[in-house]
Amino acid sequence: MNDHRYTFEGQESVISPQLVYYKDIIADNVKKMIGLAGGTERLWPHVKTHKMIEVVKMMMAQGIDKFKCATIAEAEMCGDAGAKKVTLAYPLVGPNIERFLHLTGAYPNTEFFAISDCTEQVELIGRAALGKKRPVNLLMDVDTGQHRTGVAMDKVEEFYKSWASVPGIVMRGLHCYDGHRHETDYEVRNREVTAVDLEIAKIKENILASGLDCGILIMGGTPSFPCHLKLNEEYVSPGTCIIQDAGYREAYPDLDFVPGAAVLTRVVSVQGNNTFTLDMGTKAVATDPSPERAVIAGMEYARTVLQNEEHWVVEVPKEHVGNIPQVGDVLFAIPVHVCPTSALYPEVPVVSKGKLAGWWQVTARNRKITI
Repeated sequence: MNDHRYTFEGQESVISPQLVYYKDIIADNVKKMIGLAGGTERLWPHVKTHKMIEVVKMMMAQGIDKFKCATIAEAEMCGDAGAKKVTLAYPLVGPNIERFLHLTGAYPNTEFFAISDCTEQVELIGRAALGKKRPVNLLMDVDTGQHRTGVAMDKVEEFYKSWASVPGIVMRGLHCYDGHRHETDYEVRNREVTAVDLEIAKIKENILASGLDCGILIMGGTPSFPCHLKLNEEYVSPGTCIIQDAGYREAYPDLDFVPGAAVLTRVVSVQGNNTFTLDMGTKAVATDPSPERAVIAGMEYARTVLQNEEHWVVEVPKEHVGNIPQVGDVLFAIPVHVCPTSALYPEVPVVSKGKLAGWWQVTARNRKITI
């Protein structure tokens, strides 16, 4: 009933529901990412998917030393790991300004970068930096079409030149995330990315011509990073592919990454010959995708009837009637969206070579570690 890739020796001791990480698969995904990038130099991967210092250290062992984060806690985790460069790719507002400055002082061997799209906030950051006598490296957040955050591209040069004169601020480049690139067809995705990259290249050229530093451009996410790699020589920022999930596996067949995480779940009830219930409710898997929220390994044909906090009722089609598990059976469900699923668990069991090899803390699950 279960896909052999996810079953493991020792699973009978794991309380369900429980997210499980597969170290060997993750290591292979990291190697694939490095292979696509032609080495580690251009990789600036995001850590929000896993939030684990062990995964950061796995990547560092392969030569990756630059990381992108969504929270101060994730950035602190990367500092603890000894990362060379860390970008906090989220606007600094409220107490996070002071926390960021504390962070830069706590890890003097790590170079930190902030991002912004707002002149008023840049000025606030600059004043705080002056007060601490600790200038802030800043990347301008550019809106490449997602319209979530970022400076409109026709305003980038104007704002960049203005921010370069703000005391306490050191402009270092551009952060160009394109999270709206969801095209399944690689050629269509590449065409859309190409148009934006040409525009960004011209903006960078003009900024450099004005005598300002614009040496760092961090481009894209997992779906688009192979496109950027072929179009420019800038940094790329994949993230989800390191762990990979069922959603990206289905949406981007050109990205040959294998899901390295699955939720161990058990059957708690069987209704008739085509429906059963698992102990994997909405508290066990990310709910931001509409059903399906997970794919059962070896039973990819199963479909959700309903899902509540602690229950997931699953139905199989008529051609599989009778081919259902029994109460107490263990199944493995691959999340459709692994990033928020990882954050639901304080720690995960780690499987290596088919055996339970230990547990990893989800280091930056909480918003605060010490800073």
